[in-house]
Amino acid sequence: MSSIDKQQIAASVPQRGFFGHPKGLFTLFFTEFWERFSYYGMRAILVYYMYYEVSKGGLGLDEHLALAIMSIYGALVYMSGIIGGWLADRVFGTSRAVFYGGLLIMAGHIALAIPGGVAALFVSMALIVLGTGLLKPNVSSIVGDMYKPGDDRRDAGFSIFYMGINLGGFLAPLVVGTAGMKYNFHLGFGLAAVGMFLGLIVFVATRKKNLGLAGTYVPNPLTPAEKKKAASIMAVGAVVIAVLLAILIPNGWFTVETFISLVGILGIIIPIIYFVVMYRSPKTTAEERSRVIAYIPLFIASAMFWAIQEQGSTILANYADKRTQLDVAGIHLSPAWFQSLNPLFIILLAPVFAWMWVKLGKRQPTIPQKFALGLLFAGLSFIVILVPGHLSGGGLVHPIWLVLSYFIVVLGELCLSPVGLSATTKLAPAAFSAQTMSLWFLSNAAAQAINAQLVRFYTPENETAYFGTIGGAAVVLSVILFLLAPSIQRLMKGVR
Repeated sequence: MSSIDKQQIAASVPQRGFFGHPKGLFTLFFTEFWERFSYYGMRAILVYYMYYEVSKGGLGLDEHLALAIMSIYGALVYMSGIIGGWLADRVFGTSRAVFYGGLLIMAGHIALAIPGGVAALFVSMALIVLGTGLLKPNVSSIVGDMYKPGDDRRDAGFSIFYMGINLGGFLAPLVVGTAGMKYNFHLGFGLAAVGMFLGLIVFVATRKKNLGLAGTYVPNPLTPAEKKKAASIMAVGAVVIAVLLAILIPNGWFTVETFISLVGILGIIIPIIYFVVMYRSPKTTAEERSRVIAYIPLFIASAMFWAIQEQGSTILANYADKRTQLDVAGIHLSPAWFQSLNPLFIILLAPVFAWMWVKLGKRQPTIPQKFALGLLFAGLSFIVILVPGHLSGGGLVHPIWLVLSYFIVVLGELCLSPVGLSATTKLAPAAFSAQTMSLWFLSNAAAQAINAQLVRFYTPENETAYFGTIGGAAVVLSVILFLLAPSIQRLMKGVR
């Protein structure tokens, strides 16, 4: 990983100063807070912007197409982490990747804030996809860099960091969602751009003092010959893609539906390629290969979990808009506000889970067991939401059922997501540290790529079968993972 080792990097970071954690956690906490404010604010209103009628300020797209685009957008956001991880590992390090990513994300929100129809929508999506790919996996990698190997504070540190993510996610739908749904969609997108700008200010102003060497090194830098080869491949690839699109699009051979299907295929193929490359690399040691094998069932479990959790911004967002009583006790609820439930529950429960893991110490569940718990709760969250639909006979349901579903899936998220971030930094081969974090986010990309196909089958008439089938599958996979947990733990070679 270059001439700088992990001990030196961690030693360069002030080790106390933010709730008993390295001082750099403050910088990364608030950088990610504002980045997530911008992203979740935009996401809270984007699907409504796509399928609302033009007379209501929307684009008037078909509802199922809008839901599929939303899923593919989410898949591409996480899939782009491959590029961001590779650039950080091989070209300019994680710190600069975070900064460049923030600039692109801000530009993407500005593109949406300016009325420009469907064209502006896709330009914005492209910018945010690339920017998030640079920022999101790499800011998490820097968190891992701040802790020395074996530091028991690591899991708790990731839980605190995760709470920062969700503070931004909680406020965003209330602020951006209210502005977008009540006044103007473009005003809401403009507020999202302001959020990312504030995140960049925090990062630039405090990184030198708080982060030390963390994020500044390049673990596996390209040689001059490799740089030349990479530049040639990228140039040729860009030309080929441009020529193909110039031919296919005018002839109607490449449509939005075709693109959705293509991303769905890539969501499965790319992680497989990644696992094979890391496992077969001469830079991966025998012990690291065993850990890569152990990571595969965790990846599959994560993909199943996110396939349910991420439907909070598609199917459940649509459910809030079309199937939920929004006038309760004299208060009119905005459907966008339900997007705040997930981060609100995380804010309330993340400290409890962080305390619980520290208190349990070596008696806490193993990483595979935590993943199994996460899957179990995810499945139950979908089983719960099918109940009111079945009982109401197709009528509007009380919002408390939607609240309960979000609450249950959060219990699973706190068992799986911060633990998965931490486990990824522990299990990653040294030569693929940032790229393995990208692989972790690919589990979310795979989930949303699959969701782009699943959402087409959802209708209010078949929602019982829809929620029951997906929720039941998650529960079954949870039981299988519990049974396999001891074998997976042995393959992790001492990592807990």
